[in-house]
Order: sequence, then structure tokens, then C-alpha cells
Amino acid sequence: MARSALPRLLAAFAVLAATALGTAALWVFSSLPPREARLAAPVAEPVSVYRDRHGIPHIFAGSREDAALALGFVHAQDRLWQMEGMRRLAAGRLSEVLGARTVEIDRAMRTFGFARLAEAQYASSSPEVRRILEAYAAGVNLWLESHRRALPPEFLAVDHVPETWRPADSLSWLRTMSLRLAGNRSEELLRERLSRILSPEMLADLWPPTLAGSALVIPGGNGAGEGEEGPPAEGGPQNGGASNMWVVGGGRTESGKPLLASDPHLGLTAPISWYLARVKTPQGALAGATAPGFPFFIFGNNDRIAWGLTSTGSDVEDLVLERADPADPSRYVTEEGTLPFAVRSETIGVRGGEDVVAEIRSTRHGPIVGELEPPTPEGETRVLALQASYLSEDDRAPEAALGVNAALGWDDFVTALSGQKVIQQNFGYADVDGNIGFIAPGRVPMRKPGQGRVPRPGWTGEPPFEEIAFDALPRVFNPPAGVIINANNRIVAQGYPFYLGDGWDAGFRAERIAQLIEARGGHTVESMAAMQVDTVSLVAKTLLPMMLDPLEGDDSREAARKALRAWAVDPAMAPGRPEPLIFSAWLRAFVEEVGRDKLGPLFESWWGFRPLFADRVLRQRPVWCDRLSTPEVEACTPRLRDALARAMAELSSEFGEDWRSWRWDAAHQARFTHQLLGRLPLAAGLVNVTAPIGGGNDTILRAASDLTDAEAPFAAVHGAGFRGIYDLADLSRSRFIIAPGQSGNPLSIHYRDLVGLWRDGGSVTLSQPREALERDAFSRLRLGPSAEAERH
Repeated sequence: MARSALPRLLAAFAVLAATALGTAALWVFSSLPPREARLAAPVAEPVSVYRDRHGIPHIFAGSREDAALALGFVHAQDRLWQMEGMRRLAAGRLSEVLGARTVEIDRAMRTFGFARLAEAQYASSSPEVRRILEAYAAGVNLWLESHRRALPPEFLAVDHVPETWRPADSLSWLRTMSLRLAGNRSEELLRERLSRILSPEMLADLWPPTLAGSALVIPGGNGAGEGEEGPPAEGGPQNGGASNMWVVGGGRTESGKPLLASDPHLGLTAPISWYLARVKTPQGALAGATAPGFPFFIFGNNDRIAWGLTSTGSDVEDLVLERADPADPSRYVTEEGTLPFAVRSETIGVRGGEDVVAEIRSTRHGPIVGELEPPTPEGETRVLALQASYLSEDDRAPEAALGVNAALGWDDFVTALSGQKVIQQNFGYADVDGNIGFIAPGRVPMRKPGQGRVPRPGWTGEPPFEEIAFDALPRVFNPPAGVIINANNRIVAQGYPFYLGDGWDAGFRAERIAQLIEARGGHTVESMAAMQVDTVSLVAKTLLPMMLDPLEGDDSREAARKALRAWAVDPAMAPGRPEPLIFSAWLRAFVEEVGRDKLGPLFESWWGFRPLFADRVLRQRPVWCDRLSTPEVEACTPRLRDALARAMAELSSEFGEDWRSWRWDAAHQARFTHQLLGRLPLAAGLVNVTAPIGGGNDTILRAASDLTDAEAPFAAVHGAGFRGIYDLADLSRSRFIIAPGQSGNPLSIHYRDLVGLWRDGGSVTLSQPREALERDAFSRLRLGPSAEAERH
């Protein structure tokens, strides 16, 4: 080949390569929604969907069914991979797409049987709910059928094409979310295992009662209240679900009408669990947070009411020990002899591998979810059956959701929630007439005090728990104090006749909310917004004096200790300060110092944010400070000194020797991790979203960390992905925000465009006039009942 031809040939190859890459990029980007589209759809009247500059859809439709179809369509446009993951998780079908690594997850979900429960629930749903579910499914499928371009990047990455959406798929969301919010089953098993190595007194230390003087606000604002078995224990949601919600009556607001603030706390993922939307039909308007895959609004307002939710933390799960018959392992022991395990086989498809046959056993108490280890000294096998509210077959949660969305007042609201069974939740309420209320619906076993803390034997003939009647569940309407607060703290006062469990949050957030509400009169939307991002830590205010006093006079690290003492007067977990980082690392190290020695290999299962345990050790139980491995009896002062030295050394190695230059937000960044691509080295930087942030595990601005993560113990991985503030004087002034963005497609400009606004406490409104949306919309979609010009 002539030398003169080589440059031309290389140039031609470069042009071809660039063209191929450009074509591929255009194809991948075609997964994004178009700016303008008109599409024929099975709707009774034309539907218009306008997306605002943040990609939030505003849906104008002629009926609830048509609006549900449009919501299904936009959910599919923006969050199809999230929806696909949800329904496959619920059905135990992840391995068909992701291969052998998810087989055990699929096996567990097949054991729960959520797909079968969803099918049965759909079949027994009311006609109106079925119409909404069917319309929503039709909207999802309309997008699947009409979209001729690339699927979102996750589908391309795993080479998968989604199946048709079925109405029952939407009901799977209720079950998986309920499983996610409940956590007593794991704690029961942990308590049982710890009881083998600890005395009852030491076991109680691990879940201590709340701090003396820490007033817990109960519904109605009636001040502190001890429940039926003493004050709340340290426990409650760790990495499952948590939330803040408070309602301020008109007597405490500038407008004379109520304000309601609500921010649910879940794992920070990209995308988040929630999706903002607005719907307007002749039946009324709705605005707030939806869940992709589900056609009803979870948090929000209609024309007359607003509502918010928090996790109750009540005990709705029970592990039941079953004794396998030594003579016949296919049977289990009861008080009247033996019974056969009910057995069903399910085939788990495994991509790239052989199918796995899962044998699922059940007893009269529920599905078998594990085996007690180790076996009894006699070698007897004992297995664990699960009883849980989310396994019930008579739930009417979809009817409840529809009823709440359509409620015109308190009576409608309460009536709607009477069918909500899958898990107990706290609902806050306010309406345009000035009423405020609280109710905690759900299926809750009627227990004796203390029941449910450890697995109970299934062979004694003990009758099953009855259900607490709906009318007996906690509720309040227009309390005299004019305020209702819940941040997962105890919801019942002394004298409440039923034991709901001991999984309440310690109450620091609730107490801080109460302080800020009482600190001023004439609250406004702006004062509610400021409260939602408050970073003062009552944990630090309580614990630091006890941690610092024993070290008084010690010359080592004197300057840092003085800074902590000054900060503890008003300990804001501010992003730019070093004190939040030093305190958090010191508390973490101290809990590990005194806990790991006694708990051994079980420590990791118990470890986490345990401020009440630290308080109990320092105030009452120094026995925890004595090392088992030494003959000397150690006090807590040297353990505090050692923990501080270790914390400072670890921080110095990461952030430099000068502690004055450290910043909380250098370690405490909100991490929104993509669930599929977020851990792949080449993709993580493109799909994960981070934002430096203040707050912590116990602040109103809850940005909680996983302290067991050795690599990033202070990263914010759990918090308020959605915030809403509702102004019942004028609902058009209500505010909303999610993070990191509306879209689940990493290629979209709306994938992360809200994270800065969220970080800074900002928000958006969802009340723009239709004319303004028509003029200024980021994109427009029209769904028509007859064939129209189609550009999609």
C-alpha cells in the first residue's frame, strides 16, 4: 500500500468509527421521552400531559380512569426499570434477568408468595379499583407498545425486554413496601440468639428505655406519656423506614388554617421511591407523591384535604418455632399430634444457568422462612414460620388508597382507612375547614405486654392473636393543643389498653419538632420548611456532657474537647463544621469498644446508631466497660479516652492532621446509588448522585448513616427523599420536592436536576394554571380517543 494512501484510510476509519458511535449514542438517547407527542389511546376523552421544567407531569383528564392511564404512561416513560425491578422482586423473578446472583432473593420472595396474594387481591378488588388498575396497566402497556426506539439504558445493559404490565403487578408494590417497613422478625431472632450469651439485665441494656426528661410527643400534643409497659425503648426503624410528620392547627398559624408537613425516610437511591405528579379531573385535583407501579397518590392533597404518613413501628410480625417430627421430617409437632408441612414447588428461572426448584414449606402459622441455629442439644430441628400482616389475604389497601385520594373530609378519610391491613401506618390529616387529625390503621395483633420480642413456640396450642378492632386503634381529632407530631415515636399514652410492641423510635426528632413549634406563633409554610431542614442534634446535646466530663483535666486533645463542649450548647450538625464529625466518630467508636467485647460475632447484627445504649452504659451500667479479656476491672473513662483516640486517629488518616479543617460534609454526603449500575466501576460515576449535606441520624433533617459500613460509616444513605408542606388556607401554595430527580433514566436532564434544590431545603409548587403550562411546558403529550397524528 502506498504511504500516501494510509492517512486517507485512517481518516476514513476514524469517520466511520465516529459515525457509528454517534449513531449508537443517538439510539441510546432515543429512550428519553419526546418533547412533543400525540398518541391514540383507549381513553374516553382527550388527555393532556404537560411536564414542567423539572419534568413533573401535570395531567388533565376527563375521568379518574383516563388520568390513571396517563399516569401509567408517564411512569413507564420515566421509571420503567424501577417498575420492572419492583414487580420481579415481588414475584421472585429477578434471576430470569440477573442470573444466579439473585436466586436466594427469589427463593425468599417465592416463600412470601406476594405474587399469588396480589393476584387474589386483584380478583377480589372493588369494581372501581379494578377499573383504575386496568387503566393504569393500559397506560404502561401503551408506552411499551408505541415506543419504537431504545429502551432505558438498564434494559440495554442486561439485554432484557419487559413483559406486558398486568393489573396485579401494581398490587405487588403494597406487599414489598410493607415487608420493607417491618423489621421485627429479624430483631426477634437476634434477641433469641443474644439471650443465649447474655443475662436478662444485659439483654435489656441493648434496647434501653428512652432518656429521662426526653418528652415524647403523642398525638394531640399532650406532652410526654409513658405507654402501657413503660417508656419507649431504643429501636424502631434503622434502615427500613422512618419519617417525620406534624400538623399545626389554625390557632398556631399565620393564616388561621392548618399546615401539614410530611417527609418519609427510606433508603436514598437513584431514582428515589417517589415520583411527583399532579392530576386534575372533573372529580377533583390531586398533587403530591406517587410510587411508580402504583396508580394512587401515597402522599398529597386533593381539593379539600391533605395527608402524610409515618411508620408506626408496631409489631406486626411474629416468628413461630416449629418442631420437626424426629420420626418423620415431613411433619411438624402440634399440641394434638403431628401435621404434614404444606409443600409447594416453584421453579426459579436462572439466566445463563439451570433452573432452580424451590421447595416451599408452610405450617398452620405461615411459611417457613428459616431454621433455628444451632439445633437443640437433643439434635431436634426447629424451623421458623412467619406470621405477618402483609401476608393477609383480606387486605383492602387499594380501596383505602382510592378512598383517601377522594376523601372530602375526616369521616371519608377514616372510613377509607378501615380497610388498610397490610401494615400499620400513622396518617396525619388536615382539611380546608380547619380540622386536623391522626389515625393509625392496620392489622395489629392483640398482644399481652412483652409478647413478640422473641420467637414463640408453635406446639403449645396457644390460640392465634386476635386483631385489635379498627375503632380501638389510636386516633385523635382536633386535639385542644392544636398540634399533632409523630416522628416514629410512641403513639399511645399510659392507659391505652393494648400492647403494640416496643419498636418505637427514641423520640429525639419528635422532641425537637415540639421545641420548634412552641418556639414561635403564627407558623407559615416558610417556618415549616425551615423545620424540615433543622440539623440540631438532641443526641449530641444529651450525650456529650457525659462523654466529656470524665476526661476533664486530661491534656490530650484538650482543644478538640473544648470545641465539642462549646458546640454541645446548640449542636447543629452543620455541613461545614468539624464537631459533628468528631462526635459521630467518637460515639461510634465507643459503642463498638464496649459492645463488641460482650456480643462477639453477634455484634454486627446489633450494631448501628445506639445513643440510648451509650447513655445507659455511662449513666447506669458501667459493667459494659469492663473488658472480658483482661483480669482488671475497667471503668468507662479509659474506654471513652481510647474511643476518642481511635476516632481522632481514623479521621486524621482520612482528612488530615488539623482537626479544625475537618468538615462534616466531607464524610457526610447524601449518596443516591443506582440499584443496578451503581456498583460497576465504569458506570458508578455516571449513574450515582452525591450531595454534601448536614443533619444526621437523629435530626429533623434526617440524613442517616450505616455505621457498620467500614468504608463510609458516615455517608448519608437513608433520609427524606420526598418532602411536602401543605397549606390548607390555599393548597396552591403547597410545596414539594424529591431527590435526585423525576426521571430514572441516567441520560435525562431530570435524573439529578432536583438534588441541589432538595439539599438546600428548596421546593416546587404543583399548581400552575393550564394556560401557563401550555405556554411554558418542557414537554407536551396528548392522548386521544381516536387516531391522531402520532409522533412518539
